Amino acid sequence: MTSSLSRFTRPIAACCAVLSLAAASVHALAQAPNFAYDLLLQNGHVIDDKNHIDSVMDVAIKDGKIAKVAPHIATSDALKTINVNGLYVTPGLIDIHVHVYTGTGERGSYAGDNSIPPDGFTFRNGVTTVVDAGCSGWKNFEDFKQRIIDRSKTRVLAMLNIVGSGMRGDKYEQNMDDMDGEATAKMALKYPETVVGIKTAHFAGPQWKPVEQAVIAGTKANIPVMVDFGVDHPESRPLYDLLNKKLRPGDIYTHMYSGLRHEQDPVTKGPSKAFIDGRKRGIFFDTGTGGGSFRFSLAVPMVKDGFIPDSLSTDLHIGSMNSATKDELNVASKMMAIGLTLQQAVAEMTSHPAREIKREDLGNLSVGSVADIAVLRVVEGHFGFTDMDNVRVDGAKKVIDELTVKGGKIVYDLNGIEARKYGEPPSKYEQYDSKWTTFAPRGPDMHGTKPTPADNNHH
Repeated sequence: MTSSLSRFTRPIAACCAVLSLAAASVHALAQAPNFAYDLLLQNGHVIDDKNHIDSVMDVAIKDGKIAKVAPHIATSDALKTINVNGLYVTPGLIDIHVHVYTGTGERGSYAGDNSIPPDGFTFRNGVTTVVDAGCSGWKNFEDFKQRIIDRSKTRVLAMLNIVGSGMRGDKYEQNMDDMDGEATAKMALKYPETVVGIKTAHFAGPQWKPVEQAVIAGTKANIPVMVDFGVDHPESRPLYDLLNKKLRPGDIYTHMYSGLRHEQDPVTKGPSKAFIDGRKRGIFFDTGTGGGSFRFSLAVPMVKDGFIPDSLSTDLHIGSMNSATKDELNVASKMMAIGLTLQQAVAEMTSHPAREIKREDLGNLSVGSVADIAVLRVVEGHFGFTDMDNVRVDGAKKVIDELTVKGGKIVYDLNGIEARKYGEPPSKYEQYDSKWTTFAPRGPDMHGTKPTPADNNHH
């Protein structure tokens, strides 16, 4: 009889023990310390273009938002303080030209094998937001959203290709019957928090239809059009007309230093009249360096002439990730080597692209804004930067990312500056580390069998 009863009492006892532990955990949470801030980045040189800050400041974060930016914030007010003396603290970087619609298995397609997974190239470069530039059109955007956007830790926004089937090679991209501004606008309006632009690219013909339909979509959805002007047709489709007649103020010309479409004045070597007048109209100019869209022979004299980019972007894909472009910070370092200041480069990776895509909630450290932050180091030495012609420019500075914060939590830490040093005793508040880092102590790796709350993506 005793043994029979024990069969029932043992599980009950085990249940009680679990409930007791759960109650203890709830009690512990109830007793959590009430700090004013979760994370404090102290003594860093803050560069925040939108708020005109360029000086040593402390930055405090609470509940995923910027809580305070001031010359001195008491460490006693923060659960965790990190001394970032000698480093630069900027808003999380925004790369508005990438290709990340990967995973479909389609060969030779930017809605497939030519794209790259965003999380592998973002946080390690201080990038917290990317914009996919036209890999999907209105027909396959929802697959892209389900497959990549909703599963990425990086904030992935998108420009819809004016081609309904997306950026899948000439069979699709040269099909003018699949260029529908109305249908594209309808899809953009269905997902206004995610779709931030319209893209036309790679068109080989002399017609204006892709640009005209893209402008129809952009106008109806109230979002910008980004143009990769495709094959050059100077007689029937001149660059001057694109920038000064077809596009609207606020639209974006990417690949600005490619030299493939008469961007440069052949005599002065500075910007062409199309560029000069286009900028006066309010056209934005973006680097989009890519695998074959950036030449020093244009960039050097044009920067010297004062025609600098509005935004720095990579055009990152499998053909550019290991070549001259490499990543966002390499593009920034390259542009600094030919004349941009660090402050200009940061502006062109934060507030400027945010303005271009009409997401001015991003790219700044305003109190109440989402706490996306890059902590950068400028390293001095001897560095080489190349272009599409395999021409090298030498530079004395290179920007690297030390720490990245996304939504108030550390998601990348190059040298473990936020971690407890080996041999030191744990903080009495270590159990609350998940408030400020995704690297909080956790159990054994179960190979993703059950995701933790820290693994969830929040856009």
